[in-house]
Amino acid sequence: MFNLSEKARYNWFLVFLMGPATVLVLAVVAYPFFYNVFLSLSNANIYHINDWRLIGLQQYLSVFREPLFWEILLKTVLWTAVNVIFHVGIGVFLAVILNQKFVKLKPIWRVILIIPWALPQYIVALTWRGMFNYEYGAINLLLKYFGLSQTGVTWLTSPFEAFMAVIITNIWLGFPFMMVVALGGLQSIPAELYEAADVDGASAWRKFWAVTAPLLKPVMLPAITLGTVWTFNNINVVWLVSNSGEPNDQTHILVSYVYKAAFNMYRFGWAAAFSMVIFMILFTFNRLVLRKAQSNEVY
Repeated sequence: MFNLSEKARYNWFLVFLMGPATVLVLAVVAYPFFYNVFLSLSNANIYHINDWRLIGLQQYLSVFREPLFWEILLKTVLWTAVNVIFHVGIGVFLAVILNQKFVKLKPIWRVILIIPWALPQYIVALTWRGMFNYEYGAINLLLKYFGLSQTGVTWLTSPFEAFMAVIITNIWLGFPFMMVVALGGLQSIPAELYEAADVDGASAWRKFWAVTAPLLKPVMLPAITLGTVWTFNNINVVWLVSNSGEPNDQTHILVSYVYKAAFNMYRFGWAAAFSMVIFMILFTFNRLVLRKAQSNEVY
């Protein structure tokens, strides 16, 4: 039992221990966030660097009046959905294959398959940008070699093809994370369940949907949620592969469009308001996912 003086010393000791961490969190998380909120209510831009003033919610209204906003939002949702579907699909498929007893040299295959995730994103993005070059890129050379295209594809100069190039690059980068998570989940499933399914004469497909998928779901759901947020905010691939949204700003997602507005066009207040809109979209998404998970008693 503590007496009063010992308890007071103990509390001050806790404050002493937590003080540096609290100051650090306030400096690198709370201050930038609330400064961004403050900036989003101002007219700060290149014309008002030193004399900017608060203008209320006008920047938020101008974000929703932006002609490209809804188009880019739809494109961002499409970008996120396609990437996450392929990340999860390829990752789970490879994890199931690697989890089979007949596969030899598993450590080597795991190292090879995790390489895309281990490489720095900017190196991967610039490498893929070179591979998508119309004249000298490896992609067009392969398409011509196998007779799939006579003239090659204008990957980086046509809007649709450029967006496809960005998605292909990000799919290559993202599936190893899902594969590693799925592989960990698969190895925690008791072998007795598969043996019981074998006794019942279940096919491989039936075993996957009756045993593997339900037991893998609690492991994959947090990874999918995290992967969705990462992909939604992934500016590196879009910016570097498409050369900052080219052609004609047709390959932007929301974060790359905000980055260009803030640091290429110096629309600081508008970009801050746009960032808060993105934050609210992701915050709402996460709240819905958590509520759904809790209602299904996933955790």
